[in-house]
Amino acid sequence: MHRRLAIQLSIAALLAGPLWAVEVKTATQLGSYVWRHDADWFGGFSALHVSDNGRQMIALSDRAVLVRADIMRDGDEIAGIRVTDQWPVLSSKGRLMSGGVGDSEGVAVRPDGSYYISFEGVHRVAWYAAPDAKARVLRRPRAFAELEQNGSFEALAIDTQGQLYTLPEKNRTQQGDIPVYRWDGQGWTTPFVLPQRGRFLPVSADFGPDGRFYVLERGLSLTGFRSRLRRWRIEADVPLAEETLFTTGTGAHDNLEGLSVWRDDQGRLRATMISDDNFLALQRTELVEYLLPD
Repeated sequence: MHRRLAIQLSIAALLAGPLWAVEVKTATQLGSYVWRHDADWFGGFSALHVSDNGRQMIALSDRAVLVRADIMRDGDEIAGIRVTDQWPVLSSKGRLMSGGVGDSEGVAVRPDGSYYISFEGVHRVAWYAAPDAKARVLRRPRAFAELEQNGSFEALAIDTQGQLYTLPEKNRTQQGDIPVYRWDGQGWTTPFVLPQRGRFLPVSADFGPDGRFYVLERGLSLTGFRSRLRRWRIEADVPLAEETLFTTGTGAHDNLEGLSVWRDDQGRLRATMISDDNFLALQRTELVEYLLPD
């Protein structure tokens, strides 16, 4: 997201509040890696897709840049990251994007290698046949135009049936729940909602290899960021068995915004998250990994 530290601090008091989620199972942190690179495009990462049993990744910057990289590992921890390619995210006319139009926030990769990207400045989701392809913008319902500026589609996920899901960061139903939108190939529906717990806001989502729906959430305070990871089992469009896997203290990690859930070579369920440094020297691009209970 395009937020400055002063803005973050000014709204922190509005976002602080109690938590109501009951912790059923917990995750174990495996490590944290600070990723550095001297390219002008580097930073602002808001989405992540990890593949090849944790050896490759795609990261999306909120300034419309898509990056592919190899992940080097030393046991359970990340030992290095090597960028192998990067592309500008193009508009439907094949043009470079900047400002609010290019505020790319979520990525979901299909098995055929094509992918979807969600945008927050102009509320929309687009399909890309390849990293250097033009966008094909999915039909937008009227409800999308009513979403809050800088508060819409940071989260994007594909389930095991190939269905695409997104949810807004800030907008809620009249009952105070988080609406979840699903693309059926022709249009968007709202198959279910998720309960809002405390003042955390959803910033990323993924369907894990276990079929469950994972949502990464963020909270702000005057002294830093908090993170929370929840998951559900979705049956007949009903979210069941809500679990809070972890809730961090303030400052435990940087501004975690991207999430990818995968299995390692040992078959263990893992979550990798990446932070958005907002292109600020006081923040960092951090990759954090947790071992998840099955």
